[in-house]
Amino acid sequence: MLRGFLKGLATHLTPAGEGWLIMSDLAEHLGLRTRMEFLSAIENAGLTVMGRFDAKPLHAKAQDTSDSLHAARAAEVTTLWRLAVKAD
Repeated sequence: MLRGFLKGLATHLTPAGEGWLIMSDLAEHLGLRTRMEFLSAIENAGLTVMGRFDAKPLHAKAQDTSDSLHAARAAEVTTLWRLAVKAD
């Protein structure tokens, strides 16, 4: 789903437009995807990162040490990625 979104984004943007993606890095902490794979998918889609805003989790699961995913949830960051078409 993520790769499909990224691959199709450029066709929906004006030359000065931005696409925003809000995404957690939990998959990275669980070993399901690497940051390099994510950044490569952005690049391969002809996009560039214009900026990003990060937020640490405040939900109860991130504080629950009895949760089997506690370490990953405590390290999780949710990011607003500002993406634009890569200039030639």
